Amino acid sequence: MKTSILVTGGAGFIGSHTCVALLDAGHEVVVLDNLCNSNAAVVRRIGEICGREPVFIEGDIRDGTLLKSLFQDHQVTAVMHFAGLKAVGESVQQPLAYYENNVSGTLTLLNAMQNANVRTMVFSSSATVYGNPASVPITEDFPRSTTNPYGATKLVIEDILADLYQAEPDWRLARLRYFNPVGAHTSGFIGENPSGVPNNLMPFIAQTAAGLRGELIVFGDDYDTPDGTGVRDYIHVVDLADGHVAALDYLQRKAGLLTVNLGTGRGVSVLEMVSAFETANHCKVPYRISDRRPGDIARCWADTRLAHQLLGWKARRTLEHMCLDSWRWQQSLQG
Repeated sequence: MKTSILVTGGAGFIGSHTCVALLDAGHEVVVLDNLCNSNAAVVRRIGEICGREPVFIEGDIRDGTLLKSLFQDHQVTAVMHFAGLKAVGESVQQPLAYYENNVSGTLTLLNAMQNANVRTMVFSSSATVYGNPASVPITEDFPRSTTNPYGATKLVIEDILADLYQAEPDWRLARLRYFNPVGAHTSGFIGENPSGVPNNLMPFIAQTAAGLRGELIVFGDDYDTPDGTGVRDYIHVVDLADGHVAALDYLQRKAGLLTVNLGTGRGVSVLEMVSAFETANHCKVPYRISDRRPGDIARCWADTRLAHQLLGWKARRTLEHMCLDSWRWQQSLQG
């Protein structure tokens, strides 16, 4: 039996692209996903991209019995953990659901791993654990804080992993703090497909350009930034997936607790992104300025030197790639 990487949430946006990167790197992959924010058809599309499909198990990380049988039936050597609820606004409205799914689910998963003697995990954390940073770029030793329950769940899980490593130093754990994933696979087969009104900028831009929404809402143009709109570090999802494979390679070489930022190291404003999308795809994105959203910050981008130093990884795809691939994916959704 070949060894496998378990990818929780592997049918989701970032998880699916990481499955492609893992398969391309020669790994066997087992996907566990409850499909609460994804579609089983994504697994077939991964197979079309790679020439072979991952094993797919529909289920929940909170199901300890299922996890026990999964680890018994598949020779899993490591876990990529993406499964979790991720909408900031929803987390404010439903905090118990976020703590129960994200934190309790991770505890159930870690217990199952411990019982199966699988001690390698790459965890999907977030730059949201930095709260409102005092300066930019953000390094990994910045103070952590949070302004919403979603961010709090990421912070709590980071602490759980640190405590686990302190107690049992033979664990191999990575906490990958990534910034703003955008784009899609160049094939146009997989990408971000949010239900309802998008929470993230790029799908909102793409849907507006496609005529599915009348206009893009720009939340605030009075920030202390060059054009007054919020500045973020947007990273192509394929670069992000490659960062996960690099982190796994690192952990397979040595035990430890790895914490790194995954971003481009460059900030892009909302209006810069709109302009880049219009230029790359020869289209118009009508927009309207609205009030700031509560909790939004002015500027946020990564210092990525540590990821390059430890993992030999850096983001390679440009803003143009992000815009072109996002638009190709949006067009594929519309047939």
